[in-house]
Amino acid sequence: MLRVKKLALILSVLAATGLPAFAGEGGVAPAAEALFQIGPLPVTNSMVTSWIVALVLIIAIRLAIKRPTLVPSRAQAVVESLVEGIYDLIAPIVGSKVAKPAFPLLIAIFTFILIQNWSGLFPGVGTIYMVDHKTGDWMELIRPANADLNGTGAIAIVAIVGWFYFIMRYAGPALVMKDIFGNKADKKEVPSVIYYPLFIIFFLVGLIEVISIAFRPISLSLRLFGNVFGGESLMHAMSGMQKWGLPAPFYFLELLIGFVQAFVFTLLVSVYIGLICNHGDDHDHAHADHKEATH
Repeated sequence: MLRVKKLALILSVLAATGLPAFAGEGGVAPAAEALFQIGPLPVTNSMVTSWIVALVLIIAIRLAIKRPTLVPSRAQAVVESLVEGIYDLIAPIVGSKVAKPAFPLLIAIFTFILIQNWSGLFPGVGTIYMVDHKTGDWMELIRPANADLNGTGAIAIVAIVGWFYFIMRYAGPALVMKDIFGNKADKKEVPSVIYYPLFIIFFLVGLIEVISIAFRPISLSLRLFGNVFGGESLMHAMSGMQKWGLPAPFYFLELLIGFVQAFVFTLLVSVYIGLICNHGDDHDHAHADHKEATH
């Protein structure tokens, strides 16, 4: 039940962090459009969709779990299969120390992105319009959250903040600095005349790594946005040519792409965590094996 509560909390954070968007013109707008404002904050169609989807997810998971039983119901079995499958996938990547703490974040990101990606296939999403009273133009009333760069950017920020917390909490600043800027050569195997100049080289490589890390949220958000927005544009184009029959094959394509993008996003965040936090596992296993052999 604790995992379910953490999952619900993270889903709420992911839904609430949608950023203000910019209006677009013609076809599928490149960004979400504001429906109304709460003070200075514009509430866009993609933000409303993300809130609705998150709320439905939270309610559905709580109803499916209710009170866990030894012999699971069908709904409980589905949730447990999803939980166990993702945990078995990410545990070897992030490392045993951080697998359980990072798991609620990673499964929440996967589930949230997956359902948000598929939300564009729900009836009414992207097909119901309203008139903007200020401009007189038509705009989407309901828009998939991940078809807006602000939405995917918010998810990427949540993921990177989680990554930073886990590496600082379970690896520590000293190990993080050593991993980025430290000399990776073995002093026992490399001559001193080569070993010490390598400090300069690895420091310069570390600066490049810092730039790479800074671009991670950008690459994560752009990859997800590009695929979802492209799929949304494709579905609009096919529906515009023929409302019945022609779009059907592309629904199955969007189901596959939605799953792949959620999987890739979650896997990349897991890899980012594991690159720093997963160093000690091999040493711990080797130490345990040696201790067992000596006894």
